[in-house]
Amino acid sequence: MENLQLHITINPELYTKDPESSELGQKIVSTSIAMINSLGFEAFTFRKLGVQIGSNESSIYRYFESKHALLVYLINWYWSWIEYKLVFETANITIAQDKLTKAITLLTEEVEEDNSFTFINEVLLNKIIISESAKAYHTKDIDKENEKGFYKTYKRVVQRVSDIVLEINPSFEFPHMLVSTIIEGAHHQRFFSKHLPSLTDVEEGKNNIVRFYSDLVLKAIVS
Repeated sequence: MENLQLHITINPELYTKDPESSELGQKIVSTSIAMINSLGFEAFTFRKLGVQIGSNESSIYRYFESKHALLVYLINWYWSWIEYKLVFETANITIAQDKLTKAITLLTEEVEEDNSFTFINEVLLNKIIISESAKAYHTKDIDKENEKGFYKTYKRVVQRVSDIVLEINPSFEFPHMLVSTIIEGAHHQRFFSKHLPSLTDVEEGKNNIVRFYSDLVLKAIVS
């Protein structure tokens, strides 16, 4: 994938003007990722972002109607990127169990920056997904946003991996619950390992999160 310049397509409902369409838009996205990661979502504002990028606050509102909309955009970009990687990395795997192992690894491993996308730092974006994404879902407007397709990419990732689970065990009753639990659980474990280490068993160099969820899933669906 290195040195390829690929394009992630995002639901137009998520922005007022496509940020990928201009240098300013791309700067808004890339700088907001760095600032949300360093400040936290609550302390991040469009005013601070405008100062950082040397632009009027009003110019940011031409791309996103609120910082919540920006966060949802970032979440969608992330899951679209994960979906692209999932499809790409499992395309030539014919054995369902090997395909599932690859999918679980992709969903639970530490993220590395992808040179295919020049204005997005995937490592920092992954940290935002781990620490901030629940703030996008846990709102009074979640049902309306869901109807508009705001979380379609995340649901598609869960569906793709659920389909692999059912290839291995067509009678398994809880594929979506299992896959969404893997994703959210792995994110919690990454967060705990950095801030509340007594709640996890992560050890440097042992890749315990990937190993734990790979073992958990295979035992759950073949037992």
